[in-house]
Amino acid sequence: MTDSMSGQLKRFDAYAKTLEDFRIRTTSGGLVTIISSTIIFILLFIELKYFLTIDVVQVLFVDTSRQEKMNITIDIKYPVLPCSYLTVDAMDVSGDTQTDIIHNLYKTRLDLNGNIIENDIVKVSLQSLPKLNNNSLETTTTTIPECESCYGAETAAHKCCPTCNDVKAAYRVKGWSFDPTGVQQCIREGKTIGMINSNNDDSTTEINEGCRIHGHLEVNKVAGNFHIAPGQSFEQHHIHIHSLRNIRLNLLNTTHYIDQLTFGQQFPNQINPLSNTKQFVNLHDNGAVLYHYYVKIVPSAYVFLNQTQLITNQYSVTKHKKIIKNLYDSSDHQIPGTFFTYEISAIMVKFIEQKRSLAHFLTSLCAIIGGVFTVSSLIDAFIYRGSCLLHKQLELDKAT
Repeated sequence: MTDSMSGQLKRFDAYAKTLEDFRIRTTSGGLVTIISSTIIFILLFIELKYFLTIDVVQVLFVDTSRQEKMNITIDIKYPVLPCSYLTVDAMDVSGDTQTDIIHNLYKTRLDLNGNIIENDIVKVSLQSLPKLNNNSLETTTTTIPECESCYGAETAAHKCCPTCNDVKAAYRVKGWSFDPTGVQQCIREGKTIGMINSNNDDSTTEINEGCRIHGHLEVNKVAGNFHIAPGQSFEQHHIHIHSLRNIRLNLLNTTHYIDQLTFGQQFPNQINPLSNTKQFVNLHDNGAVLYHYYVKIVPSAYVFLNQTQLITNQYSVTKHKKIIKNLYDSSDHQIPGTFFTYEISAIMVKFIEQKRSLAHFLTSLCAIIGGVFTVSSLIDAFIYRGSCLLHKQLELDKAT
């Protein structure tokens, strides 16, 4: 019974075996076998490595989420511009300053070699801007209990000036020019650095400094802008203004290094086009330089293998550069600095991590082994037949 079943199974054998006595082993066949085995091993290793990687699928759809906030991470260095010059402002598409902005931005003084000066890290003041309307001054800056002098600029609405900015704002209400030299609040806050006194001489020391501005802003997720520019900023008749009084044009070198600029958290293999970029002011440019970056933000979601989801943003950018030769030209309302204007796309990109198919992997293995084996057998047969024909031709030549 067993022999009969075995005989029946032999009829279905598609891999009929030849007798060992009829096999011929050749040197060329051994060489082809070694080479083909090496190729199979390399291809199998590459295929296994590819199988173990994660496949990321991209899907586009209209963004219907209602995210109210967006986090902007900033790390920018100004190698030759003191921190006392720079102010940071943010506003949304309506043109109003964002009074509800959450921020953790800091200024760090640097020397000309980029080293930190005395670990001096100061949080950037980013409250709502003072609004100047006739003789009234409205501000939401935090009041320090101690009542300090406004140096003759006191008014009924503004009796105390606890900070240097308060003194400046009080002077503007009076219509007076402001010189920080001798103002204790400005000396205490280090805001007399680089200013020019009444004799047009450089005031207190350390004008040759740089500044690093780093931290993050949490802004409303609507189109808007933020900028880092010299001078004191305020609003007058609903217009955003930077006062550059007592600042020399030739000192406004806006060379900057953007070490990091992201709109949200980083996901794997994300590219941020402005991170690790540098912009140098050409010494031949006769004037200060304004750098304007127009950023297009694309909302993005990244779904990991464990189904956790990260909501963030990608962006593209276009840069514009303008040389300002006269800061006090009434026909030109632009000032030197670094400006970032951003818009948010209505299209969202979702990245989904997926494991690669095991069936596809096994199919690829069979294709590699079978394909290389078949091609190598054809090559070996061609070499063997060719050598036999050549050997036979040589024997005929000898016989004649």
